[in-house]
Amino acid sequence: MANHKSAIKRNRQSAIRNARNTHIRSTMRTYVKQVRSAVSEGDSDAAKVALERAVPFIDKAASKGVIHKATASRKISRLSKLVHAMK
Repeated sequence: MANHKSAIKRNRQSAIRNARNTHIRSTMRTYVKQVRSAVSEGDSDAAKVALERAVPFIDKAASKGVIHKATASRKISRLSKLVHAMK
């Protein structure tokens, strides 16, 4: 356990950031799963709606630094490719 005041504060900040990052990453993964499950079921309307919800959230995760911007771009690209290939 930390002994210095500054180290105690850093531990507090780290715990708060970790909780926020975990929540954002988990929610993002849920949105991605929704898109993939809609695609696997063959429901193109549900897949488009799920994609429209997932893309802004993936961008938000990248802007907050939870994931790298290239990772976000790659995820969006692959999901879009899956959904648009259903036509």
